[in-house]
Amino acid sequence: MAKTNSPVRRARRALIGLAALFAVLIGILSIGVGFFGAQWTPKLALDLEGGTQIRLAPVVQGDDSVSSEQVDQAVAIIRDRIDAAGVSEAEITTEGGNNIVVSIPGQPDEETLARIEASAKLDFRPVLLADVPSTASVDDPAATPTPEPTEAAPAPEPTDPSDLAQVTPALQTQFDSFQCADIDETVVPPTDEPLITCSDDGTAKYLLGPVEVTGENLSDATAGVVTTQTGASTGTWAVNLEFDGTGTEQFADVTSRLTGLESPRNQFAVVLDNRVIVAPSSNAVITDGRAQITGTFNQDSAETLADQLKYGALPISFSVQSSDTISATLGSEQLLGGLIAGGIGLLLVVLYSFIQYRTLGLVTVASLVVAGALTYLVIAILGWRIDFRLSLAGVAGLIVAIGVTADSFIVYFERIKDELRDGRGLDGAVEAGWKRAFRTILASDAINFLAAGVLTVLAVGNVRGFAVTLGITTIIDLIVVALFTHPMLQLLARTKFFGEGHRFSGLDPKALGAVYRGRARFREPVTVGPRSQASRGEAARRQTIAERKAGAAAGGTSTAVLEQPDEGVVPETTRTGTTGGKKKGTR
Repeated sequence: MAKTNSPVRRARRALIGLAALFAVLIGILSIGVGFFGAQWTPKLALDLEGGTQIRLAPVVQGDDSVSSEQVDQAVAIIRDRIDAAGVSEAEITTEGGNNIVVSIPGQPDEETLARIEASAKLDFRPVLLADVPSTASVDDPAATPTPEPTEAAPAPEPTDPSDLAQVTPALQTQFDSFQCADIDETVVPPTDEPLITCSDDGTAKYLLGPVEVTGENLSDATAGVVTTQTGASTGTWAVNLEFDGTGTEQFADVTSRLTGLESPRNQFAVVLDNRVIVAPSSNAVITDGRAQITGTFNQDSAETLADQLKYGALPISFSVQSSDTISATLGSEQLLGGLIAGGIGLLLVVLYSFIQYRTLGLVTVASLVVAGALTYLVIAILGWRIDFRLSLAGVAGLIVAIGVTADSFIVYFERIKDELRDGRGLDGAVEAGWKRAFRTILASDAINFLAAGVLTVLAVGNVRGFAVTLGITTIIDLIVVALFTHPMLQLLARTKFFGEGHRFSGLDPKALGAVYRGRARFREPVTVGPRSQASRGEAARRQTIAERKAGAAAGGTSTAVLEQPDEGVVPETTRTGTTGGKKKGTR
């Protein structure tokens, strides 16, 4: 009895696990909606919801021109900035060969807009003068003492970018009267002349020397915790810089000159959009192109600065030409058309299931409903956590998933039929068919998931949305078929309607041409008369294992059996004869 009931217990545990999974997903989404601004519905992409469109125009001087390579590089960097902000389904295109158009779904936050609009070149300049108000933190890397006015006395000829001879009386007067609100971020300053600017928060004013290193020579910038020489963590956050070959040489020259100078001339400023985002002092000569910026950082500020450094190195400067709210590029009609197409596909799958599998098709429909509910919850949660947005391409991925999921059920049902044709009872056919079917389903879904993974990594825009939905639904397909479809069949196999092979159950033995006749009832074995050995062998080969067993038990029949052995098994020939219902002999 325990053995008979074990599949039932396994089925109930699987269904309880599925219910627990639903409870967890609903709980997570409920917490997000209640406390963190999430929403019950999935977020929609630009083509279905609309959003914000920002047009960036290159800033050039005189007769300078912008090359297509520079624009392409700028597009790639801006795309990296947006991806780093967690925005999905954004569209970044070029317009007229020079302009860059950035379209973001929904209403982006100020941080995302700042990442996009911060499009100027990233430069490293030495600090000549610094004016820090008394309200600035003395621990801030940008907060440095104000030099005495006598230090600004100009020399006839500057000898290097840090030489105070560059500070003429007129420049000193301009610096003293300069207000941070006067910064024009659309103007590209000369790279070989001093620059008066402020920190990005407006708490410090700087007079900077000419550009010595450009952002194009910065290979990477990452945030991390400072460690000691023994590898122990200090708990202090820092930003790690890595320069390319040219940048390594240039940065070595800069730090060689700045190290040992008095403050603030021992500092170098990192300038983005004509504002200083950080101005650390040089404490050592860096010759290997690997530098570390420390200060009053926490994890968030260190990661933000690293992103600014890493994604700020545009080859050219851009100004924001326009920022507009746009409507959905496809609109409700196209979305309705996509939903109708999906509905038609779903209806065809349902009709096929009922025609082919009769009442068993209800399991297919119920499984599709469960898969749809799981997919809905997962996409809604991803919209909250990673700003995943459902585009029309993503909807196409969901429609494709209907066929993928239905294919898994068909494979499983057909394996059950095969087992029934071989003479198994329904209980055994469900278990044996599951073992055979799951391997096939797993291999098929693995290929789909691999394709989705490749597209997610290599594709951009809407194609990536299609890949994400395909990957999500592939995983959900495995969950549903293992935690719902198989357990339901385990339970249904023990009902009278399915167990006795009702003609509307989808497991009718007459329709299947199977040996199985309901609960342990089989077709009568084929009687082989006095024919040739060849004809007897041919008749025997048409019998199933169950027929041969039933024939041996029935008595009064002489059956010649020639079994085709499994691979690697030595074939045997057996003759069983009976006389008067008693066993005569076996050889």
